[in-house]
Amino acid sequence: MVTETIEQGECDAEELLATIEDGTRVVVRTESFGGEHDVTLRFDGDTYYCDTPTRLHKHDDRDEMLKCIRKYGYCET
Repeated sequence: MVTETIEQGECDAEELLATIEDGTRVVVRTESFGGEHDVTLRFDGDTYYCDTPTRLHKHDDRDEMLKCIRKYGYCET
């Protein structure tokens, strides 16, 4: 699996989702709680994953994943 690393806010949410749906694992560098953290976003063909330093979020469909990406500010839109 190919891995791409981006900075938080460096992307468009739809483009990011298309990238992970194509099989690329995307690591988003985020800043929160006074430090830098990596969040890994991926798709296994059935389930979408947001692997944060404290929790693994699983989403069953595209719309749920898109809401998560927007809610946590991984992308600009």
